[in-house]
Amino acid sequence: MDFQNTIKGKSFPVLPQRLLLYLHMGMAKKTGSLLLLLLYGACIPITAEVCKMLSQPLPPILSAEREINIGGIFSIHKNVVAKIHPFTSKPEPVTCFSFNFREFKLAQTLIFAIEEINNSTQLLPGVKLGYKIYNSCASINQAILSCLALLNGFKEILQNESCSRPPFVQAIVGETSSSPTIAIASLLSPFSFPVISHFASCACLSDRKRFSSFFRTMASDNYQSIAMAQLVKHFGWTWVGTVNSRNDYGTYGMDVFLKTAHELGICVEYSETVLKTDTQEQLLKTLEVVKKGTAKVVVLFISNVDFLPFKKLIVQHNITGIQWIGTESWISSQTIQDTKENSFFTGAVGFAVQNMKLDGLQEFLLTVHPNQEPKNDILKDFWEATFQCSFRNTGGSTSSCTGSERLTEVHNEYTDAFDMRMSNKVYTATYAIAHALHSLINDLKFSTNSSKVEVPTPRKVLEYMRDVSFTAKTGEKIFFSNGDPVAKYDLLNWQPTEDGGMQYKLVGSYDHSLPPEQRLKVNQELMVWAENSRQLPVSVCSASCPPGTRKAVQKGKPICCYDCIQCPPGEISNSTDSSDCFPCDLEYWSNESNDECVLKIIEFLSYSEIMGIVLSLCSLIGALVTSIVSLVFYLHKQTPIVRANNSELSFLLLFSLTLCFLCSLTFIGRPTEWSCMLRHTAFGITFVLCISCVLGKTIVVLMAFKATLPGNNVMKWFGPPQQRLSVVILTLIQVLICVLWLTTSPPFPYKNMRYYKDKIILECNLGSAVGFWAVLAYIGLLSVVCFILAFLARKLPDNFNEAKFITFSMFIFCAVWVEFFLAYVSTPGKFTLALEIFAILASSFALLFCIFAPKCYIILLKPEENTKKHMIGK
Repeated sequence: MDFQNTIKGKSFPVLPQRLLLYLHMGMAKKTGSLLLLLLYGACIPITAEVCKMLSQPLPPILSAEREINIGGIFSIHKNVVAKIHPFTSKPEPVTCFSFNFREFKLAQTLIFAIEEINNSTQLLPGVKLGYKIYNSCASINQAILSCLALLNGFKEILQNESCSRPPFVQAIVGETSSSPTIAIASLLSPFSFPVISHFASCACLSDRKRFSSFFRTMASDNYQSIAMAQLVKHFGWTWVGTVNSRNDYGTYGMDVFLKTAHELGICVEYSETVLKTDTQEQLLKTLEVVKKGTAKVVVLFISNVDFLPFKKLIVQHNITGIQWIGTESWISSQTIQDTKENSFFTGAVGFAVQNMKLDGLQEFLLTVHPNQEPKNDILKDFWEATFQCSFRNTGGSTSSCTGSERLTEVHNEYTDAFDMRMSNKVYTATYAIAHALHSLINDLKFSTNSSKVEVPTPRKVLEYMRDVSFTAKTGEKIFFSNGDPVAKYDLLNWQPTEDGGMQYKLVGSYDHSLPPEQRLKVNQELMVWAENSRQLPVSVCSASCPPGTRKAVQKGKPICCYDCIQCPPGEISNSTDSSDCFPCDLEYWSNESNDECVLKIIEFLSYSEIMGIVLSLCSLIGALVTSIVSLVFYLHKQTPIVRANNSELSFLLLFSLTLCFLCSLTFIGRPTEWSCMLRHTAFGITFVLCISCVLGKTIVVLMAFKATLPGNNVMKWFGPPQQRLSVVILTLIQVLICVLWLTTSPPFPYKNMRYYKDKIILECNLGSAVGFWAVLAYIGLLSVVCFILAFLARKLPDNFNEAKFITFSMFIFCAVWVEFFLAYVSTPGKFTLALEIFAILASSFALLFCIFAPKCYIILLKPEENTKKHMIGK
């Protein structure tokens, strides 16, 4: 198809269609190379049909043109000489320096793969593949120029047919670094031109909308970043520093690492960036941050070319004691490993692409010789860099190259037979293109029914590239998921050798296709750490909080910097680095170390504790003394002092006092449903029985003296039958109250947790407070009436006036119970029961001793006073 432009009335052919479209879309602005494109594409009219390029692109450094060609772009040199363009004259050609053995090895691997395919009878039979390999010199601009040269060719004179012919190559392999690869993929995607990278791992290249024609045999850095974060988490490092390349590779990779690290609870103390073009001052500033940091683990997401100047400073400033975590770009780099004073990186650990053995490649690499192409400058550069000689007789200290030097006697990154990681990626990339071409050509033959077909277009190759699936001779399954392969890495550890050198050792692996818990595998026993230590380093902002404590984040610091706060009583944390303390269930309490919930102490007044034993003994002693008094009275029941005041009431009173002493035992021991109902009702009924007897005796005293008055026959109204009846009636009232209480809302066992947080008070809940207080109120009422009547009868004439003793006993009785009520509301737990038992025993002993002690004294010690005459008075 012809295109014409008119400038000042002159008509001439214009740039090829693809370049016009590229300029029209403004893609050149994205790569910063608009000026280069304009210089490249401007034409000087010669005739109406022919134009001449202002600037002729350089030819490929290695090429063999055949039926179908594959392009390659590699950074055979590491740097370009920086030049300032005045824009007043034609720019001088770019000068590259610092030979890159690794990249040259990759270029030779591409040639090896193509020659192997050409010799195959199974893949592309009858079709010969060629190659055109360009040197980008690690420059984005040079990479773009190389890409355009592969598209348009490198002829100085262009004719109309130049715009309609197919590109010089059908697919491109390259670049190694992410930034130039992004530029190449941005340029080629609008034209549906397939490009496959062997090592560009930037996660941004997975964007199929932006890079629709891009593929790679190297997994996305997304997976490596996730794997690195999981590796840091695996070793328990929660406080790290990070340094990354200030380019697409480092920026995108570190972003994913930081995000994943945050999700895993890893904190970053600092995050710095470096670039190979940084000044010494900039690098020193970054190094100072690393030196002052407290993190013992530093993650370096740096490309190998950016790492070399930074590493040099680390060695110069003697930075030791840091555990370095690296990426595939430098952790497996032979160039970095072979540098001097690499002991500073002993123990460095990181991921690298899986190593594969490629049969025949090493032998092929060792056959490379300048004599193969005597006019090829790149082969001469390789030979000179390898043997430190020169083909030019400079007359200096550099020896002359003879050509008789042997590559088998040299050990460098090119001749290294062990590390075929990147070479394998170039190898599989080449085979992926070949398989796509094979399927495409077979389909074209079938559709045209012809054994010969035209050279396929890149657009067609791209369609078949998306469906590529094959097994390489290394056993690796090759296919593209969204343009990316499955992520599989080796875990390498830098370890010193006996001769003082450094080697990396395989200590684990990472396979993203496995379930999450099985992806990372580490053999820690094989590893060494920083400074050749066998002890796993610790890198935390704060030491782990033991069980029983919780983390409290320090103000203004990351979440990994915290203080350990002891859990409050009743709360526990049973794991290390717990962020919260958790309360125990109601019936549980925290132990002393606050790391376990234990059953609360259940407290009740027990027979086995000292207080219970003392109260039980007092109760039994009281019952025993009352029984003895009853026996004494029984043996002397015919004596005047026993008969003087209704002996039946005296015996009934002694019986009720015995019950009062014994009922206190029901308050001791573990509360049960029956004991709870028995203790208060037995107490209420026995005390009413006791006070009813005392009240009867008091009334008898009053009636007896009233009956001595002339004409007063009151005793007939309150004789023994009436006395017995009054006791029964008064007691039945209390029984009725207790029955109503037990039938409506009886007492029951209850676990009281209000008074103490760390223990349970096992007590009897009253059920109905009205019932309880009604029982006490009735006892109190009888006690007050008895006290008043006894007080009125205290001065009645008699040698033995029992009313005085009853008054005193009831005074003590009332005083004891008033004190009990005051203390009852403020004394918790078993002490409430002890106080109640004490009140029962004290009031019972008061009645026993005040009423019966004087009588026993006379009966036993003053029998001469136990006469009717003495009782009546002198």
